Amino acid sequence: MQKLTDKDLAEQHGIKNPGGIYYNLPIPTLYEEVIRREEGLIGEGGTLVAYTGVHTGRSPADRFIVKDPGTENYILWGPVNKAISPEHFDSLHKKILDYYEGKDLFVRDLNVCAHPDYSTNVRVINEYAWHNVFVNNLFIRPNPQVLPHKSVGFTVLCAPGVKADPQTDGTRSETFIILNFEKRMAIIGGTEYAGEMKKSVFSALNFLLPDRGVFPMHCSANVGKKGDVALFFGLSGTGKTTLSADPDRALIGDDEHGWFDNGVFNFEGGCYAKAIKLNPKKEPEIYKASLRFGSVLENVKVDDETKKIDFDSDEHTENTRVAYQIDSLTNIVPEGVGGIPKTIFMLTYDAFGVLPPISKLTPEQAMYYFTLGYTAKVAGTERGVSEPQATFSSCFGAPFLPRPPLFYAGMLKDKLEESGAKVWLLNTGITGGPYGVGDRMPLPQTRALVTAAVDGTLEKGSFNEVPVFGLQVPTSCPGVDEKLLEPKKSWNDPAEYDSKAAELAARFEEEFSKHKA
Repeated sequence: MQKLTDKDLAEQHGIKNPGGIYYNLPIPTLYEEVIRREEGLIGEGGTLVAYTGVHTGRSPADRFIVKDPGTENYILWGPVNKAISPEHFDSLHKKILDYYEGKDLFVRDLNVCAHPDYSTNVRVINEYAWHNVFVNNLFIRPNPQVLPHKSVGFTVLCAPGVKADPQTDGTRSETFIILNFEKRMAIIGGTEYAGEMKKSVFSALNFLLPDRGVFPMHCSANVGKKGDVALFFGLSGTGKTTLSADPDRALIGDDEHGWFDNGVFNFEGGCYAKAIKLNPKKEPEIYKASLRFGSVLENVKVDDETKKIDFDSDEHTENTRVAYQIDSLTNIVPEGVGGIPKTIFMLTYDAFGVLPPISKLTPEQAMYYFTLGYTAKVAGTERGVSEPQATFSSCFGAPFLPRPPLFYAGMLKDKLEESGAKVWLLNTGITGGPYGVGDRMPLPQTRALVTAAVDGTLEKGSFNEVPVFGLQVPTSCPGVDEKLLEPKKSWNDPAEYDSKAAELAARFEEEFSKHKA
């Protein structure tokens, strides 16, 4: 591997006179830099622990996309994809370049998209050494012999020390995350939260890959011993990561994938999992991966003397996170590529207790629920939430989708027609009554439903139609109590079920109508 020089940074990125260039440093060396610069500490097992200051999560209100002739007519502009001018981007870009003068920079050349036909070179330039460890975990690590990149497909400049001036820079606050698709670049300032780098690249792929015939998806993916691929779409808290980590099926990836003509591929080379209340009995592999050298824990509590991690503590934030390389897990597909999906699950946590635990969807229903991206928030998950609230994130990833939801739904429709994949709506939420009355669907029975759907058992059986939603529900499943399959039968008051179901169905129609225009 050759080194990157001052001349390279000046010619390729306009960065002049950096204090030092730390290019693709070995992880042990980066650890030394983290400790020397007092950016973080080493916890039990050798994991790297860092704290992100006031920003303990993404800052969606401070995320912008440059509005130019190449994006003007293709982006769904609004509160999620806020527009900023090329001139404001250039001004903030210059602020970062000026800030980098005299600064030590940690530069890392990586890749995204596991399939070689779609592999894209990514260069990340960091102010912090621990950020460089983070991106090394999350993106795909190329063979050092091919480095440095001769051409860079996408560049991320991350400079938490740079603050925007809302009066002159066109931003909402001092924080900014800006995507420029024409320049294939993301610039990030005013926030130390490392997840902004991952999600910026993911959002860029969601815009760019459709032009190459690839359907980008916010989903996990696994594959059985016979090569049968299953996808799991789902918002936070619905069980996407848990259910895709099946001991009988190999994990392709847990968060972001592309569906091309011949199958699916992982965007990433790692996992970015929630760490709050991480339990070695319930999620042993993730727990083990979190406490190993090279993994990065964000905002977790650490005992000052023993360096033992307290995963149960939310002292710093409830959004504690761990970033680890996917090969920290044992049952994976090392290539990150699988065949054409056979089974698709759309996960929802229905706190109202009216959706069946599993339903077979027609292609039309699949488009409907994909466009809605429904789940529910429950009391205690967010400040001010005292009762269940329906929430919608179109295509199960609205914050990262630059194009209109119906554009991505149309891509899914085409893929379903070509593949013949079966689609199931999987409710991992409440059954036997609404939240506070009913109980959460037992995980072993949810796993039994997933297994029966994947191996074809459910498809071979009989179905009943559930009123109000018109969903087809299997009459039986091995290992599952039949009373659970039709929620109304498990409610004490059938009339109350009908009322709550009608209420939720009305919310669905109201939400879906927003996408028809």
